[in-house]
Amino acid sequence: MQKWTLPQKHFAHFYVLGVAWTTLLLAATWMYAFKMTPLTSDEFHLSKVWRAVFLLVLMETQVLRRLMESFYVFKYSPSARMSILGYLAGLFFYTAAPLSLCVNIAPEVVTFFGKSHTFTPEFDLLSSLSPLIKLGWCQLIGAAVFMWGWLHQRRCHAILGSLRESPSQVKEYIIPHGDWFEIVSSPHYLAEIVLYAGLLIASGGTDVTIWLLFGFVVGNLTLAAGETHRWYLRKFENYPANRNAIFPFVY
Repeated sequence: MQKWTLPQKHFAHFYVLGVAWTTLLLAATWMYAFKMTPLTSDEFHLSKVWRAVFLLVLMETQVLRRLMESFYVFKYSPSARMSILGYLAGLFFYTAAPLSLCVNIAPEVVTFFGKSHTFTPEFDLLSSLSPLIKLGWCQLIGAAVFMWGWLHQRRCHAILGSLRESPSQVKEYIIPHGDWFEIVSSPHYLAEIVLYAGLLIASGGTDVTIWLLFGFVVGNLTLAAGETHRWYLRKFENYPANRNAIFPFVY
């Protein structure tokens, strides 16, 4: 029933929303953290606020890259469609995911901006960055894991985009090769799970909302990867037998 579907190129809408929403949350949270740092001696609370800023910075790098890829890397087939429910679910996800990274401090940020405050026009770049530099080992390890997944997803998306570089290839389906494609059918999904694991580690693992976010990402992408793997096996008789769907040597 094509009338209940939309062109797959509408994926770009997710990332337009994701960039706009994440940027708004990041700007508000960062300004709140910057203004509150000299006003409180509660180091535990300050670290929680700056940790949320750090997580939103990581998310910003992700949604910005995905937005650029949707315009300049992917060439969607004219026949490729997605369901309206899938489209609405994508919009919901890119609203909920950034919010889940700062939901524990969101009420106080809203309260802070809802009150009358006198903001000084000076902006000290060093003062606004130094708390991020001083974050703990969880944040550094989490950022490293995040960037590992981020870089591999970028490479895998570039490989997928290269399969349809010319107009004559838009309707063709080709077995992708290179990077993590040599071990799994959906390495871009695996990379997404890795980078969200990085966010979870960087959060310190204490926020239930981020655990729920990670669980949703793992479950949703595992199901999608299984469908993709079965499609490859049906489509190509010579499909590499050593490839798993998403998790090397497991599934």
